[in-house]
Amino acid sequence: MQLFAEKNSPALRQIAYRTAGRQNGPATRLMSPGDFGQLLKPFVFLDFFDLQGPPFVGQLHPHSGIATLSYLIDGRMDLIDPDGKTAVLPKGGVEWMQAGRGMWHGGSVGDAEGNRVRGFQLWVALPPEHELGPSSAIFQSPQEIVAVGPVRVLLGSYAGAKSAIPSPSPMNYLAVRLKAGERWMYVPPDEHTVLWVSPVEGEVKTNGIALQPQELAAFERSNLAVEFEAVSDAQFVLGSAVPHPYDLVTGYYSVHTSQHALNEGEAQIKAIGARLRNRGQL
Repeated sequence: MQLFAEKNSPALRQIAYRTAGRQNGPATRLMSPGDFGQLLKPFVFLDFFDLQGPPFVGQLHPHSGIATLSYLIDGRMDLIDPDGKTAVLPKGGVEWMQAGRGMWHGGSVGDAEGNRVRGFQLWVALPPEHELGPSSAIFQSPQEIVAVGPVRVLLGSYAGAKSAIPSPSPMNYLAVRLKAGERWMYVPPDEHTVLWVSPVEGEVKTNGIALQPQELAAFERSNLAVEFEAVSDAQFVLGSAVPHPYDLVTGYYSVHTSQHALNEGEAQIKAIGARLRNRGQL
């Protein structure tokens, strides 16, 4: 991981750190609790995946204390929700999974034709009032995701458009497409002092600095705006939020705000796992 500061015009919010993440096969981990997740919490993990070929089947595995938002740019995913039901996530769709006290899920990425699959999975730390709550999953088709101009609102709100997915704490998660030569300025809510961006493709600049596809750029803590300019057709995702004021207490599959909450979550995960084994599902 490479960390360095950027200095440019004082009028807009500046980039503080950048990283190309760590690649593991078709996935690149751009953020985790041991690095940028500490700087950008409540955003604690960000994975970008890009694969083509036979479907990749993920085994059932547990989580507690966190929520994930999967955004599919291309391809197809078949996901098993906390109730054990399978749902198809198409190109442009979103899955929101809130683990709460504990749950197991799994699924597959790709299709029999071997079409390309690209997307992001964002993990969000839950505040105390939600981290031991019920688990749930929400699926949205591309048509159900609200949009304003070049912006699709995956979570939170923007320019009067609000996602139907309830945010566990104040945050926005946006997918943006710009054509070559277009400019777009993001003016965050005053309390959103956490801000990051991750380009997918094309060349986009902020404050004259070119952002690279499949990297993560974290901005300085402030409530200033950020302006983006597309040199070529480009798309990127952007997250902003009120800072998560709690520690990140992590287990192998879980993120909580205290050791007590982590113990509760791990006990629930263990109990569900025992039931799944008894039914021959593990």
